[in-house]
Amino acid sequence: MKANYTRQDNPLVDGIKVIGIGKHGSKPLPESLLYEIAEYLKDDEAVVPIQKGAFYGALLAKGPTKMEQELLLPSDEDAAATFDISKLYDTLCADSPAEIREIGVKLLQKETLSEAEAKKLGHYIFSDLPGETFRGMAASMMRIRYETDEEYQGLLNAVVATYNLGFRELMVFSGTTVQLAEPFDGVEHSYMITPLLAKALQEAGYRVVVTMGRSAGPKLTLNTLDLYQHLGSTFIQDIQELKGDAPPFGWALDQRVLSPALNEWVDRRRTIFKRPFLATLEKVLNPCQADILITSVFHITYMQKMVTLADMAGFRGVIVLKRGLEGTLAPSLVKASGILCAARQQDGSYITETFEADDERFASFRAVADDKVEPLHLEENLKLIRQYAAHGHTANEDLNQRVGLAVALLQTGLAWLQKNLS
Repeated sequence: MKANYTRQDNPLVDGIKVIGIGKHGSKPLPESLLYEIAEYLKDDEAVVPIQKGAFYGALLAKGPTKMEQELLLPSDEDAAATFDISKLYDTLCADSPAEIREIGVKLLQKETLSEAEAKKLGHYIFSDLPGETFRGMAASMMRIRYETDEEYQGLLNAVVATYNLGFRELMVFSGTTVQLAEPFDGVEHSYMITPLLAKALQEAGYRVVVTMGRSAGPKLTLNTLDLYQHLGSTFIQDIQELKGDAPPFGWALDQRVLSPALNEWVDRRRTIFKRPFLATLEKVLNPCQADILITSVFHITYMQKMVTLADMAGFRGVIVLKRGLEGTLAPSLVKASGILCAARQQDGSYITETFEADDERFASFRAVADDKVEPLHLEENLKLIRQYAAHGHTANEDLNQRVGLAVALLQTGLAWLQKNLS
């Protein structure tokens, strides 16, 4: 066995990357890696507990092959081809509280949780109680099999319970509050335009909140938080601040101020190298009691899911941008981009409408290619944002067109919402 394994480079990490890739994409472990993992797991001092949990969660979610089962799972003497889920849980999660065992076994059996069970799970994984192996296992298992709406509701309720006191007070605001939220891991080869969108919407008369936080990966180059920190933005410490004069690029809400417990999970997520439920849930949190959520997805299949989650979080209206560059709120000038709008009605249902970026009304913003920025530098992105904010344009035509298209799409969506919200 190699002697130079690290927290970021070891057989468990390699195993997670092979089998923890989603509901339909997991593959059997290569035989050489399988033996390497089995040997590595014998070194208790080297093994990172949350990585161990994430690995076994992925293995059980995938379904172990016979060889994986024989080498990695506890087996009965009389039946080497079978294993006991409860025994595996007790072996992996011996340091977890007894009251969480039933939920843990249920997860390893690939069963879904009720809303109450998911809330109990959330309270535990966001606590400071021992059980890092359990946390890794739960995050990995749920991410790979995909969370149900009941599980998301329970986890959302648990997250809300972690908010700092300054974000738990019910407030009544005049006008309409809009919240912008995109993946917290940001981008690697495209400029972000989020502050300019916030500025445009604010100038149109909306109160604008932009949510952000440290990147949990896999992208670590540049994100919304990086931009707002270097633009000299004021970060909200208390929901009462929204009654004051708005900053130029909207109100910035940093996850570490909102919920230290969520912020701690950023480091855990970097350690297990995968995007658990939090990558989706953190975008729809609504601590400032906004009316409308403007968010983005890269995978079109997640558009309706974002509407469902936004409803859970208390938003009355939703705009979801599809296929933004690297999943952000910056639309493609070439690919089939556009927005899905959803407006809640008096009976609690939603009506929806879509607006495609290739519609004739947006033709002036289209292009033959999207710029790929390599290398991507924070300083250059900041420079372009400041130039556009001051003059309404920059020397970068790609960015000018992208901001123009994004603002036109959002204004169209907001106008539709204002007509259709109950």
